[in-house]
Amino acid sequence: MKSTEFNKVVLSIHAHPDDAEAWNAGTLKLLKDKGYKIVIATLTGGNLGGCNMGMEQTTKMRNEEARKAASVLDAEYFSLGGTDGFLFDDKEIRLRTVSLIRKVKAGIIFTHLPVDYHSDHRTTANIVETAAMISSLDPVPVDEKPLNNTPLLYHSSPFSLTDPLGTKIPPPHFYIDVSSVIETKKKMLEYHISQIDLMRHMHKMDDFFGFVLEGNMNYGKIAGVDYAEVYWQHLGGGFQMEPLVQKELHSFLIKK
Repeated sequence: MKSTEFNKVVLSIHAHPDDAEAWNAGTLKLLKDKGYKIVIATLTGGNLGGCNMGMEQTTKMRNEEARKAASVLDAEYFSLGGTDGFLFDDKEIRLRTVSLIRKVKAGIIFTHLPVDYHSDHRTTANIVETAAMISSLDPVPVDEKPLNNTPLLYHSSPFSLTDPLGTKIPPPHFYIDVSSVIETKKKMLEYHISQIDLMRHMHKMDDFFGFVLEGNMNYGKIAGVDYAEVYWQHLGGGFQMEPLVQKELHSFLIKK
């Protein structure tokens, strides 16, 4: 049987500006080096992610940070207009997400885990899962033409391998060694300057970027490398199960 051909476009779509950089920037860089076009999107503008400023100013600043970070990978950046902290799963946001998936002709999609620690992340996972599943169906009421194939869907890791109640979640399907591209990840993260003060205020965290990279180091220790990112492939009904990311990045792949 002939395997399905997927567009060489990767869409990393998460809840907030800086999520893609924190969770899967290294893997995006490796896929770019394999010839994939990279697109980064957020369902919200990160409207609450600032200190000593209003929502409008915060959104403008965070969108600019996100565009600069995306430019490191020559990637387009899109914000779908949801409100940080008040993201709801409804028909409008699902249709906007379908439109984006079709517009960029995504072949591979990365998003949050359904059991992530943050409610916006969990809502995003649900929206993206549904939008990806129906992106190839004719009757969906959006202007963009349906995709030829349902995109492959992958989930990136939260801060730790636990759910919102601190319970351990199932182990990742695989790890990607991002040691060789960690400087690119650092460069992308460092554009999100606004998050330094925010994380210091919210979590009493003096070094947000260092905290993210420490997570990659901890995953790396499990995988036996310096830095790693972790993933689950969405293998439920309605989705293709081709292990494409695993094949493309086989030389960086570690399974535990």
